[in-house]
Amino acid sequence: MRELIAFPCEGETLAGTLDGADGATGLLIVSGGNEIRCGAHRGMALLAADLAAGGVPVLRFDRRGIGDSEGSNRGWEHSSPDIAAAAQAFRTLAPNVRRITGFGNCDAATALAMFHRTAGIDSLVLANPWVGDEGDNLPPADAIRSLYAGRAKDPRQWLRLATGGINISKAIKGLRKASAAPREVGNQIAERMAAALADTPHRFLLANRDNTAIRFAGAWPHGGDKRECATDSHSFARAGDAEWLASQLREALA
Repeated sequence: MRELIAFPCEGETLAGTLDGADGATGLLIVSGGNEIRCGAHRGMALLAADLAAGGVPVLRFDRRGIGDSEGSNRGWEHSSPDIAAAAQAFRTLAPNVRRITGFGNCDAATALAMFHRTAGIDSLVLANPWVGDEGDNLPPADAIRSLYAGRAKDPRQWLRLATGGINISKAIKGLRKASAAPREVGNQIAERMAAALADTPHRFLLANRDNTAIRFAGAWPHGGDKRECATDSHSFARAGDAEWLASQLREALA
């Protein structure tokens, strides 16, 4: 059964949605960026209904200043109290839940990695973690190399080049970056994540043609359980992506 809920966080009221089920392990979904709790294309709402039908309780919420929640939006770096309040509400409203797995995409994944201990979250599934922007309006060097390697094998791209269908200036900038940029070492956000994740079971889910995921992979030297979805959709919105995402979460929750 789906119900709308409200719970306190540092003097403000947060709004959430609980998809109830009988399972002892619940999934807490944390939204990334300024995304409301239903997710892009209602993806998180549909995911929650699917998992709850299989016995997994799921709670989604809007952090402060987002969607139906009160307060000011101060970004992911200030979301620790929001995540902790949501986890506490989950345990209170679903007393059958004994363990909580946190799931987030983009900077929500980063926030969960950093702040899960304060919230008492037991394990994590982290999709396309955000480890900073490039700062030059170009994709990561690894993404550029992958893109042009694919285009070089496609006769249609050579035709586009010959007929002016490709921005030569932008292509040259991208190729310069791809040829000059070494693999990133010592990304500060990635290193903070690594320290915070020590001894916590976690899994990374990466959309293998998404720029955020590619940047994370290039900045993460620590290995671990990484699963790749063959998609360019940051929100896993292409055909077949939702099924892949749900299957990965079911496996992690089991």
